[in-house]
Amino acid sequence: MIPTRTQVAIVGAGPAGLLLGQLLHRAGIDAVIIERQSADYVLGRIRAGVLEQVTMDLLDEAGVGQRMHQEGLLHAGFDMLFKGQRHRLDLHALTGGQQVMVYGQTEVTRDLMDARRQAGLLTVYEAQDVSIHDFDGPAPRVSWRQGDQTHELRCDFIAGCDGFHGVCRASVPEGAITQYEKVYPFGWLGMLADTRPVHHELIYVNSPRGFALCSQRSHTRSRYYLQVPLSDRVEQWSDQAFWDELRLRLDPQAAGELQTGASLEKSIAPLRSFVAEPMRFGRLLLAGDAAHIVPPTGAKGLNLAATDVKYLAQAFIEHYQGASSAGIDHYSDRCLRRIWRAERFSWWFTSLMHRFPDNGEIGQKLQEAELDYLFHSQAALHSVAENYVGLPLNFGESAALG
Repeated sequence: MIPTRTQVAIVGAGPAGLLLGQLLHRAGIDAVIIERQSADYVLGRIRAGVLEQVTMDLLDEAGVGQRMHQEGLLHAGFDMLFKGQRHRLDLHALTGGQQVMVYGQTEVTRDLMDARRQAGLLTVYEAQDVSIHDFDGPAPRVSWRQGDQTHELRCDFIAGCDGFHGVCRASVPEGAITQYEKVYPFGWLGMLADTRPVHHELIYVNSPRGFALCSQRSHTRSRYYLQVPLSDRVEQWSDQAFWDELRLRLDPQAAGELQTGASLEKSIAPLRSFVAEPMRFGRLLLAGDAAHIVPPTGAKGLNLAATDVKYLAQAFIEHYQGASSAGIDHYSDRCLRRIWRAERFSWWFTSLMHRFPDNGEIGQKLQEAELDYLFHSQAALHSVAENYVGLPLNFGESAALG
């Protein structure tokens, strides 16, 4: 039975929407999630797999961290390969003991779905023609269609967690939002395979043939990426062609140890930096990819979405339990300070590791010089490690808020 009213209507059942719903449920706040795709489709999306400590802590707070701790892989560092040699960046030593967790976004989504189902909470899947209304006034609404039936949900607030192509940001009046975007001239060709990872930690590769990343989902499942032109299509890349090209970008030891096999999934993702400001419009609040996109270099996308959700859940809890609007009023500013810092790091790391078509040979030499400096400067290494593991939630807030 679909209700006609709730406190918070969440549009989008990806990890951001599901995590928000779980946090609100644990705080006694009623929320309904509306998703245009099927549950199987949402679970089938292959996405990022590196979690910062802030995200791990938030999943624990939501009560869904048990399987993550059992199956996730803690990483205390990663390798960077340039000029044919690998150099390890020791996150644990450089950040006073911090690490990251390799645990796929698909698994995070599954854990959140299971928790919501076990709690008997409502998620509406396969909602067609989703629309949001009157979010600039005191009585916002969400409407959608399922088959021949039309539904309308009245609410106090709408949380727009429906991604880059979702309806929520698109519903904001022209002129009320400023969008900043940089589209990169290449994409990532990703392959998932049930093969032993080539290394126990990630390897980021700067090669004259283009960027590569050796990642993983478990001790027996690998995730690899190749930088490719935007004009490439997945159909052009056989499994064998992928493995052959990856070997050419690796150092001799990794190339010799690379275990190959049939792909479980292959896809090409374009790279962009994108931010929409502000993130609040009356009683509509955006979170995750609806408000910002980062290049996948450095794995900030899911972690940024989780931080948005942390701030947003705090704001709603403060509103309902403390009768204060301060959290809602400051939501956009708090998020955007953190978002722009992550955008800066992702842009820098992308610029450092990829081959840009118009930069020529001098671009490669300058990248190599930057990487050489990086591994001979403790200050530079500290900066990279601090950003990679994720800045603290309150980083710089006291000064910024005055």
